[in-house]
Amino acid sequence: MSSITGKKIIVVGGSSGIGFGVAAAALERGAEVVIAGRSSDRLKAAEIRLAEAGRVTGIAADMANEADVARLFDAVGAFDHLVATAGTPPPNDPIGETDMDFVRGFVDGKLIGAVMLAKHAVRTLNKGGSMIFTSGINKDRPPVPGGSVVSAVAGSFSYFARALALELAPTRVNIVSPGWVDTEMWDEIVGAAKTGYFNEMGARIPAGRIARPADIAPAYLYLMQNAFMTGETIHIDGGQRLV
Repeated sequence: MSSITGKKIIVVGGSSGIGFGVAAAALERGAEVVIAGRSSDRLKAAEIRLAEAGRVTGIAADMANEADVARLFDAVGAFDHLVATAGTPPPNDPIGETDMDFVRGFVDGKLIGAVMLAKHAVRTLNKGGSMIFTSGINKDRPPVPGGSVVSAVAGSFSYFARALALELAPTRVNIVSPGWVDTEMWDEIVGAAKTGYFNEMGARIPAGRIARPADIAPAYLYLMQNAFMTGETIHIDGGQRLV
């Protein structure tokens, strides 16, 4: 296992949720971290929270905008690892009531955004580096009704990584697939009902509780450090796929 001390890591979605957890864990291990996201205010707040742990820089960029993605990598220059955790609330309407404009926006932000990140990352990614994208439990346990789109998008990431791992070798490309994680997005999706959802699911899964970002971050660090891991999907869901 190689060290990430002194390595430069870009965390897209690093201002909150899982991305913030990855940024904090990487800083604790001596990495230099760039966090990227759409909101300048949230990035600034995250920079302040993370600054005591090490060297961190925030860059505002919309992952659905190719000019922003290109500008991000131009600003960062040479780097060692890319982590993409950014996401938006998924469409959840029954298929017969699907809002196609919303679906297109979700696909652009998640899947097309990942393609654009990979396209521009290869220009400045150092030899021996890696890309890590984020999938999720919805590909394995799709919500019914309304889970078809998010399931399709989440499921596509494993195949995306397998193909890129071959195309970009020896650059490594992997996926982390979490279960439910207690992040700010859940507040946006279900609001005050979050506690009830989490209590019910936490009682069902083998781990006995819903994950926190700090529970998920080590999977990303493992994939950065293991030079023999590529084209793979790591499931870290507390056994949620089993129930």
